[in-house]
Amino acid sequence: MQRYFVPSENWKDDSVTITGDDAKHILKVMRMQVGDNFICCDNKGRTSLCEIIEVDGNEVETKIVNDIEKKAELPVSVTIAQGLPKGDKLEYIIQKGTELGAFSFFPFSADRSVVKWDDKKAVKKKERLEKIAKEAAEQSHRNRVPDILNPGSFSDLLKMTEQYKIKIVAFEEEAKQNEISHFASALRTAEVGDSILCVIGPEGGISEKEAALLNDHGFLLCGLGPRILRTETAPLYLLSAISYHFELKG
Repeated sequence: MQRYFVPSENWKDDSVTITGDDAKHILKVMRMQVGDNFICCDNKGRTSLCEIIEVDGNEVETKIVNDIEKKAELPVSVTIAQGLPKGDKLEYIIQKGTELGAFSFFPFSADRSVVKWDDKKAVKKKERLEKIAKEAAEQSHRNRVPDILNPGSFSDLLKMTEQYKIKIVAFEEEAKQNEISHFASALRTAEVGDSILCVIGPEGGISEKEAALLNDHGFLLCGLGPRILRTETAPLYLLSAISYHFELKG
């Protein structure tokens, strides 16, 4: 069933009003009419089955049929701190990372980042990333859309580390040395409700200097198996492993 994330101010106790692009999608793309049903999420934990009761131009008025209690979020909050990659890889990471349950994304400029965040295009770029996350959250039937944090520097990354219980960094040199235990050990210490910060470098990985600073700030330097992963593959590997550990492992 189609799912839409609707701002909380559009909700009342027994009704939800849909406007903007979502209303256009309901009416023009899905061609829904009065009496049709879909699911609305307020991005704060409430998910409801709604029925169209009135259409006025590009505004859709619905009544709440019933609330839906379904847990679709990872039991831990995972933030992906991604060194800015080339091309459209960041969009891919956010789309697939959202499907895999990431709580938030923090793009940062790393030593080996070739691409720099263009401040002149920052607003439109962030809006596009937020749209990608929203659509991916709808497609994967999540209860919330991940936060896209404002891009920052490596120094900004270090400043935000205190708010996380578990901090890991994918470090290529550890993988080359067949380090295979740190990531698994970190997950074994994690509990439901914990916050996890995963740092992934851009093409070329995290530099030795960055790795040393992260280690000084309490990060575990982790290899991700015997194979060297691309920058867009590593965050998806991490999220998949976390999902397996908390949601699928018996």
